Amino acid sequence: MLKRIKDNKILNIIFNVVKTIITIFLLLLICIIFIQRVTNNNFAIGGIRVFTIITGSMEPVYKVGDMIISIETNPEKIEVGDNVVYKGFKGDFKDKIVTHQVIDKKQSDNGYTFITKGVNNTIEDPEIKEEQIIGKVIYKTVILSFISRLINNSSVFFFVVFIPFVVLVFFEIIETIEERKNQEDEE
Repeated sequence: MLKRIKDNKILNIIFNVVKTIITIFLLLLICIIFIQRVTNNNFAIGGIRVFTIITGSMEPVYKVGDMIISIETNPEKIEVGDNVVYKGFKGDFKDKIVTHQVIDKKQSDNGYTFITKGVNNTIEDPEIKEEQIIGKVIYKTVILSFISRLINNSSVFFFVVFIPFVVLVFFEIIETIEERKNQEDEE
């Protein structure tokens, strides 16, 4: 079958394009997940970070598994109604990264303080200071959110990530074996 694909120029081009797309997709996916997990969300490129929603506190705006993009923002530009990502310092929020909506903003000599609350929550969060703000949410990635939900489902992960990876490796091994065989035949 592989020989038939290699002999047909159009099929060979289609095969190589599909193989390249799968490779790029898997590499990007692995990079995003790796960076997110290894750096504990402390890695930013140009002030931009990617986070995964892990609770239902912001439903229906963000669902569990959604991936959002935040950007570092000057606290004075954050307005009531904006969704922000911050690091909790008190109570149940201590050392957790939280994504909630700003419901109040105050300015004092010490800077800005914010009151936030999950859209789906009945009570507000403890007051947060401007230095706790990691960034303002600018975008919910539809494709990465979809992929995140798939990856978190072990059955789907097997079919969407593992099997394409195995198929890709298989074709690479077959291609390498054929190349070596052709080199030996030429010698």
